[in-house]
Amino acid sequence: MSLVVVPVRYPLSKHSRRTLERAVDVARERDAALTVLHVDLYQNGRKVTRIDLKNNVEKTFGPIENARYVVRTGFLVEESILDEVAAEEADAVVIGGKQASRLRRIFQRFTDNPNIERYLRDHLDCDVITVESARA
Repeated sequence: MSLVVVPVRYPLSKHSRRTLERAVDVARERDAALTVLHVDLYQNGRKVTRIDLKNNVEKTFGPIENARYVVRTGFLVEESILDEVAAEEADAVVIGGKQASRLRRIFQRFTDNPNIERYLRDHLDCDVITVESARA
């Protein structure tokens, strides 16, 4: 079974809800499992549990079939996302537009062409789906 990873904030922000909604659709279209990922930053000292994350998501979306809830702790959200995608050998990652911008800035430190989509496809064999914010 293929796997879709979607990083979200806790509690779910408006942007995280949009990104998660798209990820659920992608997982259904691909008949894939879904990993809902939240990254707790060491420097914030906050402790979110998998149960917290699951309850918050299900409060908004109801139970999600084939979903797994993961909370990782790290210094950089973007690095933790890439680690999870690589470790789980995900087929796709669905990220919000703001997260994509942050990832691009990190990639600019390492390469002249910060094309996240190409990097993930080439190095991790992973599709990247970016969800843009709703325009007001």
